[in-house]
Amino acid sequence: MPTAESDTDSQVFREYPMDVCILESLGSDEKNYWFEAPKHEGISFSDPEKAELYVDIYFDVNGFEEARTGERGVPPVIIQAGRDTLAAYFMTQPSIDEQWVGSFMGVQPGKIIRYVSRVQSRAENIRSRITDKGLEHAQVA
Repeated sequence: MPTAESDTDSQVFREYPMDVCILESLGSDEKNYWFEAPKHEGISFSDPEKAELYVDIYFDVNGFEEARTGERGVPPVIIQAGRDTLAAYFMTQPSIDEQWVGSFMGVQPGKIIRYVSRVQSRAENIRSRITDKGLEHAQVA
């Protein structure tokens, strides 16, 4: 499902239900991972783990759009989803780690790791239920 942003110099790195995927750039020493989903303008990551966490957040909140949130903004649905989802979202940002997020949220870095784990577990459960119900090609909200 490559788009104009991802063009033909990419391949599918990981596929998910509901036409969500991560594309990997080809032909460059510096890899880039592009998140794509219906009704989402896409976003790129230099780290595949951050891209995969972004996918988990996307499923955890039933989809979201970052357009018009500004360069440093957080989509409202992320904030409304709770501390664990917000912490996980921060972890997808460039040069942000559990030390920074823990300091920002006033908790120990180990708690941030647990927050992220909760989001990942919920997302995996959601994707399993989607697959079990045969809804792989339905659209996210």
